[in-house]
Amino acid sequence: MSAAVRYGVNYTPSQGWFHHWLDFDLDAVRADLDSIAALGLDHVRVFPLWPYFQPNRTLIRPRAVEQLVAVADAAAERGLDVNVDGLQGHLSSFDFLPAWTRTWHRRNIFTDPAVVDGEAEYLRTLAAALADRPNFIGMTIGNEVSQFAAGPHPDPDRCTPDEAEAWLRTLLAACEKGAPGRTHLHASYDATWYQDDQPFTPAHAARLGALTAVHSWVFNGTAQRHGRTGTATEHHAAYLIELAKAWAEEPHRPVWLQEVGAPAPLIPAEHAAAFTEATVTGALDCADLWGITWWCSHDVSRDLADFPELEYGLGLFTNDRRPKPAARTLARFIEEARPYAPALRTTALAVDITPGRSVCAPGGPVFEAFARLTADGVRPTTVLADRAHDAEHLAARGITEVVTPDQVTE
Repeated sequence: MSAAVRYGVNYTPSQGWFHHWLDFDLDAVRADLDSIAALGLDHVRVFPLWPYFQPNRTLIRPRAVEQLVAVADAAAERGLDVNVDGLQGHLSSFDFLPAWTRTWHRRNIFTDPAVVDGEAEYLRTLAAALADRPNFIGMTIGNEVSQFAAGPHPDPDRCTPDEAEAWLRTLLAACEKGAPGRTHLHASYDATWYQDDQPFTPAHAARLGALTAVHSWVFNGTAQRHGRTGTATEHHAAYLIELAKAWAEEPHRPVWLQEVGAPAPLIPAEHAAAFTEATVTGALDCADLWGITWWCSHDVSRDLADFPELEYGLGLFTNDRRPKPAARTLARFIEEARPYAPALRTTALAVDITPGRSVCAPGGPVFEAFARLTADGVRPTTVLADRAHDAEHLAARGITEVVTPDQVTE
C-alpha cells in the first residue's frame, strides 16, 4: 500500500450527463476536468455507456473508443488518472443495456456464451485502447452490474454464484488481455454484502480482481434508522471497508471506497459538508484503503427529466461548475495532506452469515454491533466466524480480540 490515500471523483459530465457521448464536446469535458483538478483530486472514474459504444454485438464503434481515449488524454493533461467502467449497465436509476440482449434478442448477460463473448471483446477493446496511457489505472468491469442478477430489479438476468464467478473471471481476464498489468477490478452495490439471494457474493468482491471495491450509500436503511448524524450513518463507509476484510484471503488486500455520496433528503444539502467530513475521516481510519472516489463530480441538469430527486444534487459542483460545500471539504483534506495513519484495529467482530447475509445489513446484528462498538470508541474490524480461532490469520491482521454480536449488544 502507498503511504498516501488517493482522492478522486466519479465523473458526471455537466452537459448532457452520460448522454454527452452522443454529442461529444471535448472542450466541455476539458472544462469539467479543470474544475475537478482544481480541487486537488488525482483521478476520475469514467463511464462509457455500453449501448452507445457497442450497439451491435460485433460492432464496437471506433469513434466512441477514440472519444474515450480523448477523455483520458484530457485528464492526463490535468494530472488526473483514469479508471474506466465498461458495462453501463446501470447508472442513477437508469438501465443501459444494448438491444442485442433485450426483448426479441433476450439473452442472459451473465450466462449466454455469445453475449459473454461480446462483453469480453468490448472490455478487451477499451482496455487495449488505453493500455499505453500512463494515466490509465485500469478497468472496472461495470457499474454495479450485479443489480441485474436478482431482485429488486424488475426483470433480472438470474444466475448462480458459480455462474457469477465464472462471468467475473472471464471478463477480468479480458481486461488483463487488453491492458496487462493494470489494476482491473469489478464493483457491486451493497446487496453483495447485505442481500441473502444476491448471487454476487462477498467472496467474489474480496477475492477476485486487483482490489476490493465498496459502494457506500446511506439511503439503504442506514440513515432512515440512525439519522443523518448517527454513528452508523457517518461510519457506514468505514463499516463496509472493514466488513470487506472478513472475506479477503490476503491480510492486507487494498479496499477502494469507489462510490460514496451525500444523498438528500436524508443528508440535507446544508449538512453535506459535515457528512463528507465525517465519512472521509472515518474511512481514513481504516487500514489498506486504496482511495476515496466521491459520487459525483457535477450535478445532473434540471433540463433532464425523470431522475429520482436525490440524483440531481449529488455533485461536488453545480451544473455550471461552481464548487459546493462538500467539494471545499474534500479539497481541504487534500490540501492539508494529513498523514495516512489508520488506527490499529485489534478488536474484530465475528461475522456468521449462516442465517444469511442480511445479518450484515442495517438492522442486522453484525451491522448494529459494529455501530455500537464504534460509538463506544472501539475501532472494530470484522472476521469470518470460522476464522475466529485461526491464530495465524488473526496475527497477520493484528487482531487480538474477537467478539460476537451477542456479546456486544447483551
